[in-house]
Amino acid sequence: MVDEIRRVLGDGSAHGVRLRYAVEREPLGTGGGVRNAIDMVGGLVLVFNGDILTDIDLSAILSFHQERRASATIELFPVPDPTPYGLVELGEAGRVVRFIEKPDPAQVTVNTINAGVYVLERHLLGRIPEDTVVSIEREFFPGLLADGIPFYGWVGRHYWLDIGSPAKYRQAQLDLMAGRVSTAIRDASDSDRRSIADDVTLEPAAGVSGPCVIGGGCRLGTGSRIGPDTVLGERCVVGRGASVAGAILWDAVLVGDGAILSDCVIGAGARVGARAHIGPGVVIEANRIVPDDARLDG
Repeated sequence: MVDEIRRVLGDGSAHGVRLRYAVEREPLGTGGGVRNAIDMVGGLVLVFNGDILTDIDLSAILSFHQERRASATIELFPVPDPTPYGLVELGEAGRVVRFIEKPDPAQVTVNTINAGVYVLERHLLGRIPEDTVVSIEREFFPGLLADGIPFYGWVGRHYWLDIGSPAKYRQAQLDLMAGRVSTAIRDASDSDRRSIADDVTLEPAAGVSGPCVIGGGCRLGTGSRIGPDTVLGERCVVGRGASVAGAILWDAVLVGDGAILSDCVIGAGARVGARAHIGPGVVIEANRIVPDDARLDG
């Protein structure tokens, strides 16, 4: 995973930032991992969970942090059902008063959850032992409360989605294509919300319905049907008469002639055989081979 992130992001210069990497020799938990990067940060530390998609206004949470002279600020987000998450109660002026990790329904008093974005003064990281597994949610944050550290919660009013499951990951792709997330990366090339790379090969009678994103080097076979709500990574090949709808395909996926893919996620380099049917909810891991005529349902 580290090598893949480095391959995609490099030193950050292509994205207008400078990136350095702190790699754990062994997993240190959500708190220990932050402590592991302490030598790379200055007076203020921004922490983001890696499994969320959000268009948060960072300037707003930073202003909130500074106005309250906080030592720590956590972003909170209201959700209809907070039981799968960490619930956070606030007091006067937004000061954090209690955490309840993954509460039972009887424990639910508010619907604001830990949204995985934190602003921390650097000196606080010294409270985390070096090279030790520590949970930022279950150990570090409760410790701040116990010691009376100025700790506040900022309630976000923007797009936010936990993408820690295949279903939520697929939903994130759909939301990006639908424009529900403010991002500079969405660039539909026509009014039907179809973003098709310039070097995509469309063979005769291949049809593409938006919204969809088709990466560079893809080839769509004669009579194939792509979309709606579909993403093809780079160098995917869709065979003759195949149908791909509501599906997320990573790079270099091969879809055989006459195959039908709907509402699924296909890992990079996978091979889907001719006339195979892959139904809603199915996730195919990278480089997996699905035999001809196979039928897979979620």
